[in-house]
Amino acid sequence: MILTVAWIVPLLGAVALAAFPRWSEARARQWSAVMAVLSLLALVVAWLGFDPAGPLFQHIDELQWVPSIGVAYRVGVDGIALAVATMSALLFVAAIVYPVDTLGQPRQYYAWLLFLQAVSLGVFLALDLLLFYVFFDLTLVGMFFLIGRWGHGTPQVSALKFFLYTFAGSLLLLLAIIGLYLSIEPHGFDMRVLIERQPLAGTGLYAGLVFLALMLGFAIKTPLVPLHTWLPQAHVDAPGPASAILAGVLLKMGTYGMIRLPFAMMQETFAEYSLTVAIVALVAILYGALVALGQSNLKRRIAYTSINHMGYTVLGIAVAAAFFADNQAARQLALTGATVEMVAHGLITGALFLICGSFWQRTGDYELDHYGGLAHRAPLLTGFTVLAAFASLGMPGLAGFVAEFQVFAGTFAIYPWLAVLGVLGILITAALFLDMLRRLFFGRLPSHLGGFSELKRAEWGVLGVLSLGILVIGVAPRFLLTLIEASSALLVGVR
Repeated sequence: MILTVAWIVPLLGAVALAAFPRWSEARARQWSAVMAVLSLLALVVAWLGFDPAGPLFQHIDELQWVPSIGVAYRVGVDGIALAVATMSALLFVAAIVYPVDTLGQPRQYYAWLLFLQAVSLGVFLALDLLLFYVFFDLTLVGMFFLIGRWGHGTPQVSALKFFLYTFAGSLLLLLAIIGLYLSIEPHGFDMRVLIERQPLAGTGLYAGLVFLALMLGFAIKTPLVPLHTWLPQAHVDAPGPASAILAGVLLKMGTYGMIRLPFAMMQETFAEYSLTVAIVALVAILYGALVALGQSNLKRRIAYTSINHMGYTVLGIAVAAAFFADNQAARQLALTGATVEMVAHGLITGALFLICGSFWQRTGDYELDHYGGLAHRAPLLTGFTVLAAFASLGMPGLAGFVAEFQVFAGTFAIYPWLAVLGVLGILITAALFLDMLRRLFFGRLPSHLGGFSELKRAEWGVLGVLSLGILVIGVAPRFLLTLIEASSALLVGVR
């Protein structure tokens, strides 16, 4: 029941906010924070009760829903799902607590955040394909309203583009799920059965089409080049906390979906196309870094680094899928690194987008050329930004390094030339973040920034917690690696 509690508590919190109209700003935030924390605590309990030496899926809740077509309420986790879900719950707590202008509608704003938390966790916890799809689609609704109602710039245009683009990916995903459903006898949506039986192995063109639909749907969500064009503007126009959730949680649904569906259920087909997927990931790594380097808008620059970093994750997944290679240890290392990258990227980029929200609240401006010299005016803001930037560029001792080292070590053993070219992305990422820090915090302070204020207590408190997570994973990652390695070993066939 613990996993059901984890996603249903924030949903009940959202219903309460929607049902009772009289909520002050402070009360709505406090209520939402309590609901989000309870959800996080439920996942922490599940983590403590997870047995790395046990079966792949644990903490399973199952209830028949529509038995005639094989649909049931099924939730459960392996180490990969549990790690990503717990990070997501923590990021939702951060997004709810972080100060933001709710435009006089705090009840509606926090209700949508809690709703989004509930359905997002449902994606990571579902063990039924149809339930997975329902949760996957409902995340679009929550983010659509958060961008469209509480964004800035041209928020309604950005929200519409986000919804239509990603909904098209969801429709491809639905077609692929139907293909998987029909491939097994008796027909059913149980992910555990599909993973165990590999029903599409040896089916040739049919398997290839299902795999293509799955990968296109998840590539839009991730996003991979050239299916990324919805992302930068959605980030620029979204409020800071919504951007943190979009980058830290929703993008992970693309890469998590690749692991849970095509990687786990179509091992033979994924192995056939693993090199192609790895090359697409390399393009995302280099393209995302190069385009980010050319951006003068702070939020747009960070948005393009998300494309770059999700490319590392997809590269690790593709390498792990190369089942024709004899080096199982390298493939397990790559898959573990891809999962750690999801967790690290969620914390790091979540912090960076919350920081962007702090800049917007103070100046209403993202242009890097309009800043400078803020290190003396806002030393706490400077420190947290420097830490997140260095973590994002892969500095040893921080979370990003742990993830990227494993991905590239695994890749070098299977596709060494891809690893060599991919390292260029790290070099470019270092250049773009150092340039960003220089333009924001050093040099002469412009006259219009004379009243720029330091972080408030709620802001530095949230950023402090996320930064602590980044440091702990970077210095002592054993607690996380033990959880993930248990599942990655089973998925690649090491044990």
